[in-house]
This record gives sequence, structure tokens and C-alpha cells, in this order.
Amino acid sequence: MTASHGRARFRQATELLTTLLQFRKPADAEIGRYFHERRNMGSKDRGFAAETVYGCLRHKRELEALYEPVHKPETDDERARWLAAAWLLKYGGWSARALDDVGFNGDTVALVERIRALDLFEFPLAVRANLPDWMAASLLRQFGEDETLRLTEALNRLAPMDIRVNTLKATRKSLQAQLKDEGFDFAPTPYSPLGLRREQRAALFTSRAFGLGLYEVQDEGSQLVGLLVDAKPREKIVDFCAGAGGKTLQLACMMQNQGVVQAFDVSRKRLDRFRPRLNRAGVDNVQRRVLCDEHDSVLKPLAGTAHAVLVDAPCSGTGTLRRNPDIKWKNLDLAELQRTQRSILDAAAKLVRPGGRLIYATCSLLDEENREITSAFLAAHAGFQPVPAGSILARQGVTIADAFTSEGALQLLPHRHGTDGFYGLVMRCSTDLQERLIGAM
Repeated sequence: MTASHGRARFRQATELLTTLLQFRKPADAEIGRYFHERRNMGSKDRGFAAETVYGCLRHKRELEALYEPVHKPETDDERARWLAAAWLLKYGGWSARALDDVGFNGDTVALVERIRALDLFEFPLAVRANLPDWMAASLLRQFGEDETLRLTEALNRLAPMDIRVNTLKATRKSLQAQLKDEGFDFAPTPYSPLGLRREQRAALFTSRAFGLGLYEVQDEGSQLVGLLVDAKPREKIVDFCAGAGGKTLQLACMMQNQGVVQAFDVSRKRLDRFRPRLNRAGVDNVQRRVLCDEHDSVLKPLAGTAHAVLVDAPCSGTGTLRRNPDIKWKNLDLAELQRTQRSILDAAAKLVRPGGRLIYATCSLLDEENREITSAFLAAHAGFQPVPAGSILARQGVTIADAFTSEGALQLLPHRHGTDGFYGLVMRCSTDLQERLIGAM
């Protein structure tokens, strides 16, 4: 690599990171836009830029602790250059001379000495864990110091690529064989009977198997949450917060394309993006509907009719930090998010038929969004009773250790289970309670 090429790479990476540090849009969207506008960037240049900016986002607190005694940046552009420099020196194998050659223009010698001499254990847990103070405090209360550090270490590693077989068109074994023929090696996921896993990234959206609708990209933890719904053919299922439809598609497959899945969301754009996925998967038992909010009047005729209602609630997304490290640095109104979660869960409960199931799930690690929400709901709705998630999964051939809370909820953690972080609690509705709920609509 020539000096001019190295300077171009460093400039591209820091230019992209400057945009990401403003946290206006999700990092993957900003990176995709940046590459789309610079189609002349080679694959290695793109790889360098993406690896550098994601590394800086994952380790931001630690990197700031490394360079701030040497220099305090005043602008996002300057901060991006110092973050990238610290990342490349500590994790990229670069030398001070290499940084000088690409035009870093900082005190590289002092930064190298700082990195060599520093013992990170002299810093608070939030810095060592690369988390904002509030998130570190929450996880520390839940897990204690040692497990919080193991958890955050896992969150700062690259996630594998998991896919879910479309059982309407293939089996896991046949899909694995077809992908191998296309040059993609996959292994079965350890827990989900529907999943395959590949540690290396690959251009799977261009594969023939994907074009035929044989699979969807979906984390194994998300697949296990879908299995909690225990959807069966000819049932009426509601996916109350369907989003782009990943779990909706799984439910339709579990139902063998029989019965009906009603996919609700407040975003028309998300539901519109869902249409091509339905067509590719060969699914025709899904009805999509845009809601004004969780109390939309169109829901009233549906009261007490659903065999199961899945509430995949809007949340902090902290369980997905392996894939979305930028999330942890964005401003979050946790109290407002909790109010939304409680309101959605209350509204969704009215749709459950007597004896039906209500499933509350998030991709959050935080008790505030999980146990606190379901505990408050159960305290206010005596007719809903928790159902042990382990027994539901066991009926579907899933055995997973150390994954269940005292109230029977599924709690998946990256450092224990190799999945994204997920929470899911199943609650069964009694006849008497549903009659009261319907009367209250």
C-alpha cells in the first residue's frame, strides 16, 4: 500500500466516523450511504473503513481514556481522527510512524507511550466496559462486576451471521447442503432447530438460495423468541409490533401458511418493506395493517380473538450491541420508553382470547425494560399467569441451560449463549380476565 493510498484510507475512515459521531441515523445506514456515494472505493478500502469505525464505536470510552491526557479534541472531525489513531495503534497493529505517514498530525509518540504504559484497570467499570455511565450502572446492579465485564466483552466482539430456514420450502439440512454448493459453509445453530450459523461475513443476499426464499437472516436468539409463541396451523396470531417482519415470517412458517398472522405496526414504511419478503418466502397468510398507535380504534373488533399475541416491544436495543455499537452512545429517554412498553403491553393484552398466550419480548439487556415491565403488568392483571419458557421450548426440541429467570422468562445473553441479548415472557390469559378486558375497551 502506497503512502498516498494509506492517506486516502485514513481520510475515508475518519470522514465516515465524523458523520457517525453525530448519531443522527443508524451506523449501518450511514455506512451504506457513504459507500453508495463513493462507488469507486475498493472492497479492501471499504473493509478498512468499516472495521475502523465499528472498532472505534465499540471501544469509544476506552479510546477516549487513552488519548485525552495527550490531547483533548474540540470538534467531531478532530475527535474522529484521535479515536481512529488510538484504535489503529492499540488494535490495528499500526506504529507511530505509520500514523505519521498517513498525515495524522498528532503527538503519536506520546500516544504510543500512553497506550503501552496504561493499565485499564485503574479506570471505572464504565470505561473498561466501554459503556455510558447509566448503562454500566444498570448492568452492574443486575449482574455484578465480573459478569458485566464478561458480558460487555462479548458485546464488543463481532456477531456471527445466523440465518433461519424457511420450512415452507426447505429443511435445515437441505439448505445447508445447497449453500455449501454455492460456496458458503454453515453449521447448525446450537439451540434453534431452524438456524444455521456462519462465523465469517458473506454476501448472502446475492445467493441463489436467498433469491428462492429458502432462508432469512435472523439471529438465533430472535428465532428462539419466535418459538416462544408456539404458533400452530389454523390459529389466529397477532404480531403487534411487526416492524420489517422477521418474526412474522417465522410465525407464518410455524403455522405452515395456514390460519392468519396479523402484522401491526405504526410505520407504513416498515410494513411496505415487508411485502417483498412475503412474496419471496411464499407466505400468503399474513395481513398487514398500519396503526395510528396502540390504542387505534381498528383494534376494538379484534378484542379477545387471538390465540397468541406477540409484543416485540420497542426498546433500547442493548442486546444487539454486537451489531449496532452506536446504539449505546445515543441519548435515550428510558422513562418514556418504559411508558410506551407498558401502554403497548396493556393494549395488546385485550386482543388475547380466553386461554390464549401473550408474549412480551425485547432485544434489551436491561431489567428496566424486561422484568420491571412484566412484573408490573402481572401485578395489575391477576388473570394472566406466566408460563415457563423452558417447557415451551422443550416441546419444540430446544434445550438450553442457564437461560431462564426465576419467573420463567427466557433471558439470552451473548457471553452465555452466543446470541444477541433477548428477553421473552409468555403469559396465559384466563377466561374471567379477558371478559373484563374486553369490557374496558
